[in-house]
Amino acid sequence: MSMTLSSKALYKSHGQDSSYFEGWEEYKTNPYNEITNPSGIIQMGLAENQLSFDLLESWLEKNPDVTRFKKEEGSSMFRELALFQDYHGLQAFKNELVEFMAEIRERKVIFDPDNLVLTAGATSANETIMFCLADPGEAILIPTPYYPGFDRDLSWRTGIEIVPIESSSSNGFRITKNSIEKVYQQARDNNIQVKAMFITNPSNPLGTTMTNEELSQIIQFSISNNLHIVSDEIYSGTVFNTPSFISILEALHFQKGHEIWDRVHLVSSLSKDLGLPGFRIGMIYSNNKALISAATKMSSFGLISSQTQYLLSKILADKEFMKIHREENKKRLKMRQESLVSGLNKCGIECLKGNAGLFCWADFRNLLKSNTFEAELNLWKIILREVKLNICPGSSCHCVEPGWFRICFANMKEKTLDLAVQRIKACVINSLGRGRDLGNICDAS
Repeated sequence: MSMTLSSKALYKSHGQDSSYFEGWEEYKTNPYNEITNPSGIIQMGLAENQLSFDLLESWLEKNPDVTRFKKEEGSSMFRELALFQDYHGLQAFKNELVEFMAEIRERKVIFDPDNLVLTAGATSANETIMFCLADPGEAILIPTPYYPGFDRDLSWRTGIEIVPIESSSSNGFRITKNSIEKVYQQARDNNIQVKAMFITNPSNPLGTTMTNEELSQIIQFSISNNLHIVSDEIYSGTVFNTPSFISILEALHFQKGHEIWDRVHLVSSLSKDLGLPGFRIGMIYSNNKALISAATKMSSFGLISSQTQYLLSKILADKEFMKIHREENKKRLKMRQESLVSGLNKCGIECLKGNAGLFCWADFRNLLKSNTFEAELNLWKIILREVKLNICPGSSCHCVEPGWFRICFANMKEKTLDLAVQRIKACVINSLGRGRDLGNICDAS
């Protein structure tokens, strides 16, 4: 007799069937390679920072004893690191992490290592916070557009509801007080218990930082309605242009929001700032002792290896190197973003003005046959299968306007990015030469 799987194993809310993940699957079947497959699909759906990897490799070459787990006097750390470590993490690593977080925020915020929980990446951190804040059936408010993986990270296993706060291009996709109040009241009318506001700052996919006004509205609304605030700030070290980044904790000090002090929680990682997603370094920071205690216990299901913590604590402790890395990384991100924006502009494609992140939020609306999400998906399919670029359609980010796409620029060589822009340009020129827009071509396909 065959046995069925659990309801969780069969539950369809993982989000793996969205166009975001579908593009990844198609890319795997025909990945671009400069030498072996130059006509393959270029991966522009991966928000990965490879632009300053050479700096890290250079540091490792100059500090070989660290990778050999040797102490300064020459004895080995291997046995010490290989044996059991509790789930609180190495204290030396946590001390260096809070210093790193403070430096990124120009020391406008100071962090206490005792309020830090280590997790296996930001994915684990976000899910852990959801388990701590809400029960199945309860909800969080989250501004759109947002990272497609949040449907999985925040909702799949926790069973919480995601209530989107809609934004539009009319004001640069900024959050407004009216939009927050509207969806909150709708949730209340539907007997949905809202427990928290969840924001991503800097934004993925917009590549923008939140303003003081936006953060103030979020803080004041959360105070008035007794809500928690979760701020995912994993892109805080990628801010390469003005305006500067304002952390939710800095805004809280400015607002003097002491009554909500223990209901504001921050998520960070080293995946984007240092370009180390494979090391799975995530963290939760909160002044709520009960949440920190619960999250620390939950972290035992996704620990960071002691060897990883040891290695990265040594890199982070080199303050001179970290300063050079921060400055050079921002410089390279700025140059690469400007290169992509300029190339798209020459193709007649405008981008939202961004100052952070590893991607651009590009406006393809004038290439749609109609102002519909069906036309957007048709356009996305031709870009993926004919132009051979994997980019992320706005519909997978829950954008309310068809025709916006997230395009990543930091996970490839500069010449590969140039080739990608050339492919877009050739496609647009080809479509206009036929007297038909790209939406028509997609529709015909």
